[in-house]
Amino acid sequence: MLKMKKTLSLTASALVLALGASHSVAFDKKVTVSAIAGTTGFGADASWRFHENLAVTARYTNGLDVDTDFEEDDVTYNADFEMKASSVKMDYFPFGGRFFLSAGVMMPDIEANVVGTPDNGSTYEFNNRTYTAAELGSVVGNATVSDGTQPYVALGWRSSHQSGLSFFSEFGVVATNVDVSLSTTNNFEAANPQLQQDIRAEEQSLEDDIDKLPVFPVAVLGVAYTF
Repeated sequence: MLKMKKTLSLTASALVLALGASHSVAFDKKVTVSAIAGTTGFGADASWRFHENLAVTARYTNGLDVDTDFEEDDVTYNADFEMKASSVKMDYFPFGGRFFLSAGVMMPDIEANVVGTPDNGSTYEFNNRTYTAAELGSVVGNATVSDGTQPYVALGWRSSHQSGLSFFSEFGVVATNVDVSLSTTNNFEAANPQLQQDIRAEEQSLEDDIDKLPVFPVAVLGVAYTF
């Protein structure tokens, strides 16, 4: 009887060791580092795949400037956007391979310096009222598309389950919180409450135009190495 118990004990121990070895092979933890470029700039990220189906990823991007023009109420606004963002997210690999779904938070800083000039060169129209360029000068300000801490979701492909060099891609969206602030170079609005009100109406009109899409698209391509 004692011999049988000893045999069962040894067998159980062997099974535990075998299961432990099998588990360690199935869930071999890996770290991936990447150089990336995308719609929020250029940078790097690091991802720790601690489970066959799960990884946590941290990222930082910066250095992308976009110069664009848009028109509102016969005023052409030149906007010089600067893009940068950091994020922390959880990646879920439903099939245990390359494809993943992500959810997390992003700390974006997507904003622009704005300069507006009248299309006819002489008059502005704000809130259905006309003002001369001689009175106001140029209209300047800032436009923010997204900042602070915002929710972020994405999907992508990353070979973080296999050691070596690889390419990866990710496509997602981050929530926006649009804000526009305008003033005039001649500061004429300081002595004109009606103009202050009309400029606030112009700000709201611009915000409505920018905020037609409540998310900012994030597209990322990168070269990665998994250890």
